[in-house]
Amino acid sequence: MPLSPWQWLLLGLGAFCSGLAKTGVAGLGVLTVAFFANALPARESTGALLPLLLCGDIFGVSFYRKHASWKYLWKLFPWVAIGVFIGFLALDHVNNHQMQRIIGVILLVMVALHLWRQKRGDNMDAALPHTWWFGAITGLLAGFTTMVANAAGPVMILYFLALGLPKLVFIGTSAWFYFVVNLFKVPFSMRLGLITGDSLRMDAFLLIPMIPGALLGPLVIRRMDQRTFEALALVLTVVASAKLLM
Repeated sequence: MPLSPWQWLLLGLGAFCSGLAKTGVAGLGVLTVAFFANALPARESTGALLPLLLCGDIFGVSFYRKHASWKYLWKLFPWVAIGVFIGFLALDHVNNHQMQRIIGVILLVMVALHLWRQKRGDNMDAALPHTWWFGAITGLLAGFTTMVANAAGPVMILYFLALGLPKLVFIGTSAWFYFVVNLFKVPFSMRLGLITGDSLRMDAFLLIPMIPGALLGPLVIRRMDQRTFEALALVLTVVASAKLLM
C-alpha cells in the first residue's frame, strides 16, 4: 500500500535506530519496533522489519565478531528455537493487544528481578544467571517475543547484564545471537506471509538511513563507559515495557 510522508519518517527513524542498536547502543532496538508498529499494521511491521534487522546484524557481526562469548549462546539456542516455534503457533491465536500486555508485564518483572539481584549482590544471586533453568527461561522467552514482535532485545539485555558481560563482549555476543536467530525466523515469517515483495522493496529504501546508524554505533560505544551503557540499556527496557502496557 502507498505510504504517507509521516509513515516514511517513522520508518526512516526506526531504520536509523536499528543500525545504531546493532553496533552501539543496546536497547535502541525497542524504539525501532515501536516506530515500525506505529507506521504499519502490527503483523505487517514484524515482517517488514525482519530483513532490515538481518542487514544490521551483518554490520554488528562484522564489527564485533571477535568479542562474542559463544559458551552462553550454545546454551540458549535450543530453547530459543522452541520459543520461536511457540510464537509461530501463537500468532494466529493471540491478538496484538493481548501480546503486548503479556510481553510488557514479563519485561517489567525481569527488570525488577535484575535490580533486586544488584541490590542483594550475594554469591547465590551471582550464580543465578549461570544455572541451566535461568538460561532455558530466557531462551524460551526470547524466542517467543522475537517471533511475535521482534522484541527479544529487552529480554536479552537483561540476561547479558545479569551475566555481567563487558560492553564489547555484550555487543559481540548480542550480534551473533540476533544474526543466527533472525535467520532462523525467516522461513516461519515467510510461511505466515509476513515477508513479501513489497516489504522487501521498502526495506531496500530503508537501508539508506540504517547504514549510517550502523556506522555511527562503534563511535558512540567507544565514548560510553560501562555504567552508563548498563543504565541506558535498563532505562530503554523500562520505557519499552511501559509503552507495551499503555
